[in-house]
Amino acid sequence: MPYVTVNGVKLFHTDTGAGKPVLFLHGWGTSGQVWDAQVADLAPDHRVVTVDCRGCGRSEHPPTGNTARTNVEDILALIAHLGLEKPLLVGSSLGAAFALETALRAPEHVAGVVSISGPGYWPSQGMAGDLRSLVSSLATDRAATVAGWVPKWFGPAAPVDLVRRTVRQILESSHFVDELLTDALSHDPREAVTGMTVPVTYLHGRDDPQIPLEVSRTLAALTPYGSFHVIEQAGHMAHQEQPAAVDSLIRAALDPVATGALHQV
Repeated sequence: MPYVTVNGVKLFHTDTGAGKPVLFLHGWGTSGQVWDAQVADLAPDHRVVTVDCRGCGRSEHPPTGNTARTNVEDILALIAHLGLEKPLLVGSSLGAAFALETALRAPEHVAGVVSISGPGYWPSQGMAGDLRSLVSSLATDRAATVAGWVPKWFGPAAPVDLVRRTVRQILESSHFVDELLTDALSHDPREAVTGMTVPVTYLHGRDDPQIPLEVSRTLAALTPYGSFHVIEQAGHMAHQEQPAAVDSLIRAALDPVATGALHQV
């Protein structure tokens, strides 16, 4: 069944293939559909799960509980419900933050993390004023704000249709997820990741206009078993803009994760 109820919320998910499990976590306001290229690449030899997080896509849109903490609880409940044995967590943007927090809270249930243009400490330390203004604008005119902001996520080589699809996905999700943006104003994982016990691969689009590339580089240096890779000709959505390059690095992360080998910057 494509739906599972965890923590009182009905979540839509896909579960494809067999083998070592990989769980994909999308960013703010989008859905599991952003991982279509990764599913196609990995499903022939891995068990690949995508999920529409609470408030997004085809999942239920609850008016409360749209925080990083609750999303982490959803992820752990989903892992347990589906019987995923230590999946690799792959997250983009806020989904990367969820993946890191899940691994920090329950490393015994996670094989490793791939973080794609994760926000890290930037919302609280580098863009707090802009983020507060964005939340206010979303409350005033959501459609216009999304239409004006989302195209700036992408690098110059991104197809126009990809940008349009992303805008449409966000407008189809719930405005309740805006709580996540406010929640991010108090998030700074730099101290926490120094105690990370699973390997983390940090990927970042060279042309990301939202989160500076140095954020991922800094987190990788702080993470005991971290590595850092730049995705050329990509913005904030590197997994959609340059899927082949991202897929190759996800596959590279799977081997050392599976064997227990650890990699450092």
